[in-house]
Amino acid sequence: MPHRPYIDGPHAVTRRVLLQGGLAAAGLVAVPGVRHVAYAAAPFAGSAAPAVETLVVVFLRGGADTLSLVAPADDPDYLAARASDLRVRTEGAGAGLRLDQTLAPGLDFRLHPEAAALAELYAGRRLAVVHAAGLSDGTRSHFVAQDLMERGVGDEAGLNRIPTGWAARWLARPGGEGAGGEGAGREGGGADGAVSAIATAPNTPAALAGDAAALAVADLRQGLAPPGGDPTARVLAALHRSGDGAYARAGRAALAGLSAVDSRLPRLPDGKIEPYAPEAGAVYDDGEAGRGLQTVARLVKMEIGLRLAWVDVGGWDTHENQPGRFAKGVRQLSQALAAFHADLNRFETRVTVVVLSEFGRRLRGNKSQGTDHGHGGAMLVLGGGVAGGRMIGRWPGLASHQLDRGVDLAVTTDYRAVLGELVGPSVFPGFEAGRLGLLG
Repeated sequence: MPHRPYIDGPHAVTRRVLLQGGLAAAGLVAVPGVRHVAYAAAPFAGSAAPAVETLVVVFLRGGADTLSLVAPADDPDYLAARASDLRVRTEGAGAGLRLDQTLAPGLDFRLHPEAAALAELYAGRRLAVVHAAGLSDGTRSHFVAQDLMERGVGDEAGLNRIPTGWAARWLARPGGEGAGGEGAGREGGGADGAVSAIATAPNTPAALAGDAAALAVADLRQGLAPPGGDPTARVLAALHRSGDGAYARAGRAALAGLSAVDSRLPRLPDGKIEPYAPEAGAVYDDGEAGRGLQTVARLVKMEIGLRLAWVDVGGWDTHENQPGRFAKGVRQLSQALAAFHADLNRFETRVTVVVLSEFGRRLRGNKSQGTDHGHGGAMLVLGGGVAGGRMIGRWPGLASHQLDRGVDLAVTTDYRAVLGELVGPSVFPGFEAGRLGLLG
């Protein structure tokens, strides 16, 4: 079956592209993410209340080398497998940042030296690391692995059985404000203009397949009003006013959601959007992570009922010239997460961030100063409600007999165990796992 496109690298969308992309041929010009309205998410009977109020997913597309992000820096097998420029060092200039941990007491786990902001969050018990996490399926394909993680299934057969994304299923649960179930086909974000799900990318991810009202909101700096202003908005509203099909409902949902967000953006006397002023001295850079998380922070503060935000960050497929590229990516990611946490300090008990990638990288470096597709990786969980300052899971070791297929970090914690603890296990049909104790 076809899989969603693999994206690895910066992507941006202008207001015009956002409003005109996707369904122009069908006469719908303001329906971000509508390619996923073919399915309706089914309700889950007897679901428990969600563990978190608002979840922000940061997806590192390309397969991040988490053995360089959170490294067993003094492991003899790690030292033997990688050249010095592909390792995190324990001493000297540019040494990694030591983490207090009980996951593997005999090892010196260190964050990449460019992750100083993450080290502070870890020391402040706001950040937890789940190492050796990932898919139970052994695929090394970006396309397949991303699809599996976004649908919330364990193998390719599950892609045929379950057409919806795990985030859409979470939003669909009884008592929630999301799409699907009783809210399936909802027109807009509810009576008060609530917007429960957004992606800071040109399209919504497969994780939101089944949520007809999820919005793609890449940038708020120019507002979300259609080109032409009110006259264009009235024409679009008239075009989508009638009809009960999936596209008509999605059109109304998108227009209502975009209008709800745009109307809440503060404006200067000349009508332009007022520049955003982060709180607590937070500084977002203009990288993909910084832009995306700043957009999410603004939406959280609008109190529009946001429950799920998805931020894609590309650039992690480091087959060659990894050291410099990876260092820059880690620096931007670390600073963006720290800025987001500081900016939303007032909301820290309500907002939880999870960072994941489709797989990790191979233990042994290649001949191009890079690493190839691997298996196990690491997931980060950040927030005021997180039992942080810990590394969680089970460390499998890096000796040859302990590696997956003899070459890659093995997976000892299924990614669904992490997500299930944040959104509830019923979101992942047929999957069961013990609790990890991520939330305090």
